[in-house]
Amino acid sequence: MPRFGVKVMNKKLLSMVALTAMALLPVLAVSAASGGFDQNGYNYNARIFVGAADGVDRGLDGAVWGDPTYAKDHLVMKWSKAWDDARFHGASWTPDAWVTNEWNGHVPGGSGVTETVKIIWVGPQLEESPYWREGGYAIWGEFEAIMDHYTGADGNFWLAHATPNGLG
Repeated sequence: MPRFGVKVMNKKLLSMVALTAMALLPVLAVSAASGGFDQNGYNYNARIFVGAADGVDRGLDGAVWGDPTYAKDHLVMKWSKAWDDARFHGASWTPDAWVTNEWNGHVPGGSGVTETVKIIWVGPQLEESPYWREGGYAIWGEFEAIMDHYTGADGNFWLAHATPNGLG
């Protein structure tokens, strides 16, 4: 079990990851026709974000949702077509919906924290869902973090490691 400091730090970073994954603003779907990466780091056609975490909230202001701690960290976020369809186009959520976040704070001026998270849709039954995987944890009421690996000043921790932890 992680020490308290890691849990607090992880909750703060996971909050950023959660906001990142869920707050992909509806403007994303509107901008998809433009193709390629935008100035913030999003490529909506490829369903990927690559860049400084500062851009994930669509405001290049030296902060991520008002917090400068992680702004210089590097983030790679990917999401499935099923995630995109449900989140932005009104389709039903399915077990094919997933999002990943690879957070790297080992960059100049970065936080020094890394976290890799895989999140899947399992439905409102959560642990009772046929899609639930042993070893994960519930998040956002209908989703499961099937993998969550964190490193920081307090050490290296597996916060979730479901079996299996592949996507789709």
